[in-house]
Amino acid sequence: MTLKNLYYKTKYILLTILIFLSACSEPDYRLVDGGSGKVDDFLGKWLIINYWADWCPPCIKEMPELENFYKDNKAQALVLTYNFDRLEGEELQNQIIRFGVNVPSILNDPGALFGWESPPSLPATYVLDPEGKLIHTLIGPQTQESLEALIGL
Repeated sequence: MTLKNLYYKTKYILLTILIFLSACSEPDYRLVDGGSGKVDDFLGKWLIINYWADWCPPCIKEMPELENFYKDNKAQALVLTYNFDRLEGEELQNQIIRFGVNVPSILNDPGALFGWESPPSLPATYVLDPEGKLIHTLIGPQTQESLEALIGL
């Protein structure tokens, strides 16, 4: 085997290993329902991320609006909720049921995933365009109509 052939064979093996390792790497995020994936999975649709807590009455009041927005705009937008108090497990499941959170809920802090600070108050909604760029940070309760108008749906 020539030195040139050895070089290309080694390069091929290393590239194969890198591809395998990247395919087997840990997911970037996990959902309450057990789903998981990479941040790039969110590209191609509008992404609405809402921070909420059980001690925030406006957060609870806006949940049906988020659900209606999500149901009516699934083809163009994804809605994720995140519990501001970082609850997990049974405690989070109980609150999701009790407060009617009927949109996907993410377990990872979106701020850590996307590079923003925790919101200063609740409810807080972050809007990312289909390319993954943060374009709006909204403080206060949102409605289906306000979200649709904001992203032109």
